Amino acid sequence: MDKIMNKIEDYGIVPVVRIEKAEDALPLGNALCEGGLPLAEITFRTAAAVEVIQTLTEQVPELIVGAGTVLTTEQAGAAIRAGASFIVSPGFNPKIVSFCHEQGVPVIPGVNSPTQIEAAMECGLRVMKFFPAEESGGAAFLKAVAAPYEGIRFIPTGGVNAANLIAYLSLKNVIACGGSWMVKTELISAGKFEEITRLTREAVRVLLGFELAHVGLNGENSETARKNAELFSQLFHFPVAEAQDSFFLGEREIEIVKGSGRGEKGHLAFATNDIRRALFYLDRQGIQPVAGTEKDGKTIQVYLDREIAGFAIHLRQKG
Repeated sequence: MDKIMNKIEDYGIVPVVRIEKAEDALPLGNALCEGGLPLAEITFRTAAAVEVIQTLTEQVPELIVGAGTVLTTEQAGAAIRAGASFIVSPGFNPKIVSFCHEQGVPVIPGVNSPTQIEAAMECGLRVMKFFPAEESGGAAFLKAVAAPYEGIRFIPTGGVNAANLIAYLSLKNVIACGGSWMVKTELISAGKFEEITRLTREAVRVLLGFELAHVGLNGENSETARKNAELFSQLFHFPVAEAQDSFFLGEREIEIVKGSGRGEKGHLAFATNDIRRALFYLDRQGIQPVAGTEKDGKTIQVYLDREIAGFAIHLRQKG
């Protein structure tokens, strides 16, 4: 069970899919994979749900497929037999939770009050769906319950979109968000799978939030680095701050290393919303970390085993 929850946390977004026709299952699954988000919650809001789950689990094996809007144990059983890796319900139903536990399948029930959270805790659950998220108090509610329910984590769903995604994911008690903005039913029904791929890629881009933090330039030695820093300052009026190994210019947008640092020419530092999740996505493209710095047990910056145009690549945690 933990393996599935860990994967959901790694990806950070759960596409919540309402699909009308079973024949759209395969192109949808391929679109999500091509968009970099091989994960889907197929809702039991159409008659095609079971066939869609079965098609995806059999024909798109890299896709993690769950069942959503599960209201009965009969639906849960049908979803599990079709190959669903996890079950999601809009509310807390102890019968469904008990059934899924008996089947050894992770279940994520919906909650939106302290009473429901404690009822789910009594069933041994530590991950719950916060639904409907925006209508139930949004991120403010989750901040308020973080202290009394330490160790309980949530997947907000309902009203979550690209605009408020990071507000939720920045909370320590949120492992992922559920959303349908990249897999709208009308796009699926119209066969606009290239658009779904584009929207999925955009969702991943928002999730990771890569931004250029600074450019690092190698200097031959300390004196050469100083002269280059002074020249930048003279020409562009950048203030200069000297550190032990480098000179920084402006608001630290430019770093001039006192010697030969990483990379043939220097390094490019990119800030990201979540360095752990960024490394997960980069690992799927064959890129690995080679050196990092930790603070309070968490990685805050790391170099990658890849150079681009003579520059080493350096990731930094935002904030």
